[in-house]
Amino acid sequence: MSLLARTLATVWLLCIALTTSAFAWERPAADVIALAEMPPEARRTLELIRKGGPFPYRNDGMTFGNRERRLPSREYGYYREYTVPTPGSKDRGARRIVAGRNADYYYTDDHYHTFRRIRE
Repeated sequence: MSLLARTLATVWLLCIALTTSAFAWERPAADVIALAEMPPEARRTLELIRKGGPFPYRNDGMTFGNRERRLPSREYGYYREYTVPTPGSKDRGARRIVAGRNADYYYTDDHYHTFRRIRE
């Protein structure tokens, strides 16, 4: 096999690997959490989201970019993030609810590493 053929084969395999891993990141969040299983602070935050506020943190309602592709792919601006207060935390803590435009809600308690879809 010539050097050119080996190089092209390597590039082709690399492209397949990158494409496959990119699609793996776009899998919808499989885990689900029932509203009753969520901490009380998360239930209150979800209630505020549905009412349209007022929100206690100035960053609440900001666009969540989903750069890590841990949620289903949507156009930029589809998702908004909201802080779920963490008792004892000196800052905003790691808990958030990410809300989609179509009333799809996701909860994370580890600052966007994992998400669980909220089931009513």
